[in-house]
Amino acid sequence: MARTQAADYKKRRERIVDSAARLFAKRGFLGASIADLADSCRTSKSLIYHYYASKEDILFDVMHSHVKDLLDAAEEIAARPVSPTDKLRQMTQAFMELYLGAAFRQRVLLNELDNLPDDQRKIVVHVQHRLIGIVEQILGEIRPALVGRHPLRTPGAMLYFGMINWMHTWLDPEGRARPSEIADLAASIFLDGVEKADIPA
Repeated sequence: MARTQAADYKKRRERIVDSAARLFAKRGFLGASIADLADSCRTSKSLIYHYYASKEDILFDVMHSHVKDLLDAAEEIAARPVSPTDKLRQMTQAFMELYLGAAFRQRVLLNELDNLPDDQRKIVVHVQHRLIGIVEQILGEIRPALVGRHPLRTPGAMLYFGMINWMHTWLDPEGRARPSEIADLAASIFLDGVEKADIPA
């Protein structure tokens, strides 16, 4: 007879993932062991393995939960009945909040993707491609020249993510500039550049 899950099974997995994100961000995936994770969770290795079959599975959940939150936010904003420039501004604000609220997961995502097994890495990369596609769509709405297979369509989206993806490494949430102000500045700089850029047909 199959063993039933505890009522707090999901919450316990989430606590493991939270601890793993912090640990992997600070020590690197290869520099942290399951024993280290058990210590940080104040539990045993055997209990960690009760919830996860491998360290790689934990790494996958750290990354996938984060990119899925980003995608959910992007899809919801992309569907709003507002202008494409407002969509990009709102998306940048949402991404800023998610980056700051999950700074350890963001760092792990940027630094440890190659440590995932191929099948799991493909899942995470697929979600990332969907995120890029949403930004590409918005860019095409702002600058119709970028619609379709224009060679600058994807580079334009990647330049956007290049502006914001690393904010968690230098932004002080308690600093003089509020994160929302910095997000709006980033969106303004990017939008101004896109609107004024000389984009060949």
